[in-house]
Amino acid sequence: MKRTLLAAALLLSACATAQTPTQPVAVDPAAAGWNASALAEVVAYVADKKTTGFLIIQDRKVIYEHNWPLGPGSETFASTFVHGAAPGGALLEDVASQQKSFVAMLAAIAIDKGLLDFSKPVTAYLGPGWSKASPEQEAAITVRNLMEMNSGLTERLAYEAAPDTKFFYNTPAYAVMKPVLEAASKQSLDAITHDWLTEPAGMADSGWRKRPGAMADVGNPTGLVTTPRDTAIFGQLVMDGGVATSGKRIVSKMQIDAMFAPAKTNPAYGRLWWLNGGAWSAAPGPNAPRTEGALIPGAPSDLVAAQGAQDRKLYIVPSRKLIVVRMGQAVPDRAFNEKLWVLLLKAAPK
Repeated sequence: MKRTLLAAALLLSACATAQTPTQPVAVDPAAAGWNASALAEVVAYVADKKTTGFLIIQDRKVIYEHNWPLGPGSETFASTFVHGAAPGGALLEDVASQQKSFVAMLAAIAIDKGLLDFSKPVTAYLGPGWSKASPEQEAAITVRNLMEMNSGLTERLAYEAAPDTKFFYNTPAYAVMKPVLEAASKQSLDAITHDWLTEPAGMADSGWRKRPGAMADVGNPTGLVTTPRDTAIFGQLVMDGGVATSGKRIVSKMQIDAMFAPAKTNPAYGRLWWLNGGAWSAAPGPNAPRTEGALIPGAPSDLVAAQGAQDRKLYIVPSRKLIVVRMGQAVPDRAFNEKLWVLLLKAAPK
C-alpha cells in the first residue's frame, strides 16, 4: 500500500514538474539550430540602428542577448526615456506605447477576477463626464472600444464618430483605461501591476514612473519603465498561456486568447496588441491609409507584437516558440520590422 501511494505521489510530482514552465537558459545558437553567420547579420543590422538592448529567446533558450550603452548625441533620449540601469546593466527605459499591451494584461486579469466587464460602458466605472462627448454619445463607448482603438473620440476626447466604426490609434483615449482599472479594482495602478503581474511573473525591474513634461503632455502622463529581460518574461507569460515560470497561473488562457481577437475596425489590432497575418492593416495616425496585406509580410502570420515609439519591440511567435525584444532609440530605417524579420528567418531553424 505504501509503495502504491509513493508511486502515485511520484507520478503526480512528475506531471506537475512537466507542466511548470522553466526559466530560459543561454545556449550556443548553432547547437540550437541557428545559422551562426546569418545570426551575425541580424546582430550587425540591429546594433547599427541605435539599439540599447536586443534579446532572442526560442523554446526557453537564450539565443542572443546584448545591451549597448547610449552613444553620443543621445542626451534628449536619455532625459526623456531612461531611468537609470538595472543590476545586470540593461537600461531602465520608458517603453512608450508598449505599455498598452501590459495594460491589456491587467485588464484581462481584472476580468478573470470579476472586477471588469469589457462590454460595459466606461461610465459604469468612471461615471459621466470623463470625455467631451455628449452624455448619450459617451454612454455608448465601452471598455472594449478603448482597447480596440475604436471609441470614435479625438485625441481631445471629443466625439468624432460612433463607436466600432473607425480605427484611430488614440493614446489619450487608451490612457482612460488606467483610471478604469483603478476604479474597478479599488486599488492604484502601481498596486495592481505589482500584485497581479510583475511580482508573480518575476519581473523585478518593471514599474510605472511619472513622465517628464515633454512626454506627459501627450495625454498619458505615466510611463512603464522596464528592461529587455522583464519584457521577455512578459512575452513568455503570453506564450505559456498565462502561466508564470513559477508555475503560478496569472491569467486565464481564455483571456489571453481574447486579447488577440482582431478588431473589426482593424484586423491588425486586437486589445492593445498588434497582430500579423490579417488581410489588411491600419497604422497609427488620424488619417493613416489602409494597407493591403499583413502588418509585417516577412514575419510569421501568427506573430503578435507590443510596439512603442522609438521602435520598442516585443515580438511573440507561438508557432516557433520565439520571443524577440528590441529596445533603444528610433530606427532611421522605417522598414525596420520587415527587414529584421527577413534576416531573422534566414538565421532561425527551419
